[in-house]
Amino acid sequence: MDDGQHLSREYEPDHTAVRVALWRALHVQADAPPHVLDDEIGLRLADPGQDWRERGDMTMPGVDGVRASIVARARFVEDLVAERADAGAAQYVILGAGLDSFAQRRPGLGSRLRVFEVDQPATQAWKRQRLAALGYDVPSWLTFVPVDFEAGDSWWERLTAAGFDPQKPAAVASTGVSMYLTRETNAATLRQVAALAPGSVFATTFLLPLDMLDPDQRQVQEFSMRNAAASGTPFISLYSPDEMRQAALEAGFTKAVHVSPDDLAARYFAGRPDGLRPPRAEQFLVAEV
Repeated sequence: MDDGQHLSREYEPDHTAVRVALWRALHVQADAPPHVLDDEIGLRLADPGQDWRERGDMTMPGVDGVRASIVARARFVEDLVAERADAGAAQYVILGAGLDSFAQRRPGLGSRLRVFEVDQPATQAWKRQRLAALGYDVPSWLTFVPVDFEAGDSWWERLTAAGFDPQKPAAVASTGVSMYLTRETNAATLRQVAALAPGSVFATTFLLPLDMLDPDQRQVQEFSMRNAAASGTPFISLYSPDEMRQAALEAGFTKAVHVSPDDLAARYFAGRPDGLRPPRAEQFLVAEV
């Protein structure tokens, strides 16, 4: 890959965003079909070099389950967005979009909505450079919303300034984010989304506390936590399913449903001869306004 070798290095991608993109591509390259998600666009954006599959985060203990979790959550969110679009949702907000490739892979669905990608300015600027270098146009229905969280920017103010309409139903997704934020920040996000128009939905992932995992999965999560801390993005907030549901209801949602990895396995991994399935560590909350 040399699409971006002359690209400006003024911006650099978020390491977590690259890792997730590579896991999604690894699913396509290493796991037998049928694939839960067919996405190698993030790999092309990241342009990690020929030996990327030998990276430590691609070969660490338990990585099969990690990438199963990554592709399952992406597929689940996109299926939910499709359902909500059919029910009248007009907007889709991706909080912490990273190298998400929904707009490039699903233009038929995306064009029925206004899609907003919210992320840190540097990661987003880098991504836009890479999309241009690879020949991807930015469609009229896609809006990038740079938010400098470290400088105290309000994602909500930036989102509404970019054209998001709080009076229209929306699907809002936040995957792989809650563990990096304080409980207070997560609660504030829940309250903000719960104030959206009726018919809106919020899908978010959360990680279980270590004492709720069996020894093998606890070892994998401890490994992930050490890596995250070493990268400067430590895990701060872990939740039980009951805690997360209660937080959503207290924030003002009318309904909050816990979706477990077993639910995702039954939906997307049934009958696989390789035994690939998401582990227990990461769970989903789907909350309705």
